[in-house]
Amino acid sequence: MARQNAQKSQPNPAPKAAPERTEDKKPVATASAPTSKTAAPTQEQIARRAYEIFQARGGTHGNPEHDWHQAERELRLGRQ
Repeated sequence: MARQNAQKSQPNPAPKAAPERTEDKKPVATASAPTSKTAAPTQEQIARRAYEIFQARGGTHGNPEHDWHQAERELRLGRQ
């Protein structure tokens, strides 16, 4: 008889959660490369163009900040 009482006194298991609906999920924003000409160029793009400017000068000493700003201006305007 003790066995029968022990089985009856156990609580009911928790109800199962409803499965997630895909309509309820919001889309996750992802980072993408700039596609617009007005988008700011990346530092890698600027560095590459600044190095090209340095090489075009014959690799002689100059002002690296000037090269960087010139490269940034050119890339923003879509020139190379």
